[in-house]
Amino acid sequence: MNEQGNTPFKFFSLGGSNEVGRSCHILQYKGKTIMLDAGVHPAYQGMASLPFYDEFDLSTIDVLLISHFHLDHAASLPYVMQKTNFKGRVFMTHPTKAIYRWLLRDFVRVTSIGVNSTIGNDDNIYTDEDLAESFDKIETVDYHSTVDVDGIKFTAFHAGHVLGAAMFQIEIAGLRVLFTGDYSREMDRHLNSAEVPSLPSDVLIVESTFGTATHEPRLNREKNLTQLIHSTVSRGGRVLLPVFALGRAQEIMLILDEYWSQHAEELGSGQVPIYYASNLAKKCMSVFQTYVNMMNDDIRRKFRDSQTNPFIFKNISYLRNLEEFQDFGPSVMLASPGMLQSGLSRDVLEKWCPDEKNLVLITGYSIEGTMAKFIMLEPDTIPSINNPEVTVPRRCNVEEISFAAHVDFQENLEFIEKISANNIILVHGESNPMGRLKSAILSNFTALKGTENEVHIFNPRNCVEVELEFKGIKVAKAIGNIVDEVGKEGLDNLLGNKNEEKESDDTTEPTIEDKPNSDIVVSGILVSDEKNFDLNLVSLSDLREHHSELSTTVLRERQTVYVNCRKELIYWHINQMFGDIDVLVDDDNITHSLKPKSEEKTDVKPQETTETGKLVLRIMGDIRLSLVDNTAVLEWTQGLVSDTVADSIIAILMSVDSAPASIKMSSRSCNHDHDHSNQIEELNQESDVWKIKQVSNLFKEQFGDSFTLLLEKSESTEESEDDIFGAVTIGKNNAHINFSKMKIEECNSNPLKGRVESLLRIGADLVAPLC
Repeated sequence: MNEQGNTPFKFFSLGGSNEVGRSCHILQYKGKTIMLDAGVHPAYQGMASLPFYDEFDLSTIDVLLISHFHLDHAASLPYVMQKTNFKGRVFMTHPTKAIYRWLLRDFVRVTSIGVNSTIGNDDNIYTDEDLAESFDKIETVDYHSTVDVDGIKFTAFHAGHVLGAAMFQIEIAGLRVLFTGDYSREMDRHLNSAEVPSLPSDVLIVESTFGTATHEPRLNREKNLTQLIHSTVSRGGRVLLPVFALGRAQEIMLILDEYWSQHAEELGSGQVPIYYASNLAKKCMSVFQTYVNMMNDDIRRKFRDSQTNPFIFKNISYLRNLEEFQDFGPSVMLASPGMLQSGLSRDVLEKWCPDEKNLVLITGYSIEGTMAKFIMLEPDTIPSINNPEVTVPRRCNVEEISFAAHVDFQENLEFIEKISANNIILVHGESNPMGRLKSAILSNFTALKGTENEVHIFNPRNCVEVELEFKGIKVAKAIGNIVDEVGKEGLDNLLGNKNEEKESDDTTEPTIEDKPNSDIVVSGILVSDEKNFDLNLVSLSDLREHHSELSTTVLRERQTVYVNCRKELIYWHINQMFGDIDVLVDDDNITHSLKPKSEEKTDVKPQETTETGKLVLRIMGDIRLSLVDNTAVLEWTQGLVSDTVADSIIAILMSVDSAPASIKMSSRSCNHDHDHSNQIEELNQESDVWKIKQVSNLFKEQFGDSFTLLLEKSESTEESEDDIFGAVTIGKNNAHINFSKMKIEECNSNPLKGRVESLLRIGADLVAPLC
């Protein structure tokens, strides 16, 4: 069901918009705030590498989700958790957390952010102690499991980028947002490709790293890679492959290890070594060896069939530092970090780049402002890492064969079409490629322009807010026995349809009107949790089981009405309207339904007393009416039926003194077979004579001396002893009136009879409020 009004969804990027690096995005909806990633920019150092955290109040963040362990997505997380007012919860997958710790320890060491830094150094954004303290606060999540944090529901799906990489589908109050992070739709040697969630998404936040570029087929890239490396080492050269410590490095090692095994003789049977140079090589590889079960079917099959771990390489050796490296003859080295900004890869670059036989092979995505991007321009010299004033000649060859696990344009477009989100936000891409991608996607969805399914695409810059309007949608989830009822009714409808089809004439085409209604009507209680945006439909019998935190409240209504008539008359009217009446208290015994306390003197007439007692009635089993003096108090349990009956009783109480039946009944002798001391007779004894005198005054005014009031007892045996008569004599026309019964006994003139009857009606209305 739709809520009234629209609710804005807000997207605010602190980094990674119109740039690659320091990814950090903010989502806000329905009072909930989520942060996506917390990276650094590889081209900058210290505080300059951080996202623009000063532009947002981090204390309002409820949940922070880390898509994967790469530095541009996770390296500023310790700063957020230890150095800011952030109070939320942090989630990532199990492999991401395992690798994240080692990568960031190496990051702290390599960038001189550790405890050895001088005080006041701008690079000192956090320490190794900050990393250790923040690590214990990180929570892990499994793929395909949904986590609920105070109404924020999110599910992790395989992203295919690196081990443990996840895309998150986030749901808040029925609105679904899919954040891809870095993702790949290509099946490689060890990872599954990115999944397409089964549930649709309203907003898609998607990477645009390669813009409109397309990748060369994977087999061609592998062939070009191995041939280029083979030809280089064959002529005595060395090959440097700058890689991230984890991610594409393992993919390339799988390719090279297989190639070296297949071409052992050509490569001198081990005379051309392959090195993996990283401070964390063995530690991080142990994580890959542990999480084989999270990789693709090919890796799991090899592990199962050969009983050996595919990540224990036969032709690759590990180097923790260059002191262990004996640089004799041709070799291949995979060294981190991938951007060549510092560390082992930068040291090897400066050592090998002056030799024209050597090769620098860029296999990953190069960010603007980094050495990896700069060297692809094939400069004559490069600055030394230890002394920027010193330059190193560059004579080596530089080639690029992209194995970056990012989608190309075609893969990205196909994925966007499958998600079918009407609102797309582009992130993680340089400005120009992102702009071209936006135009290409809009062109693809031109046919939808102007329709309700029109696709809107945004490519905001950092710190520029995107606001989208959504109609609030509430979906009630049926739980408990009510689910079985729906299933049974649905099955009955299905069987009914089938039986009707069998019985129908083959020559007659059934119309829509002939088919049974397929709608299923269920009834239950809607239990709403506004904080968590949960709405459950549950039967009354299951309420305690599924919502034990609820307490049941019985609401009693109470209404007080002032009445100006006797209890006997009220009881008579109530009894006429409702047959189900229980007398609970009758102090004056006006109903004669309660037995007297003592029956020793039942033959003695009760003495006349003034009514001062209490009358309590229970009407229709639930409604309680208490009458004391001129006050009537009505009490009942709130409900559809009870409310209706109570309204009827109140209507009776407010009109009983003016109802014509009250006058007639109070002026009529009792003709029933019970004791003549009932309520009607008592009314006659106390008030009939006074009422009749008031009516007779009306007749006196109308007929003057022609009217005579006869207060003497009637001589006729047919009349009751207490009947009061009156006579009107006008010439030969006579009318004999019984005022006790408010009717004409005899009249020999129709005009006179009509006039008398009219006066009787007027008189009854005049004296009724005075009872």
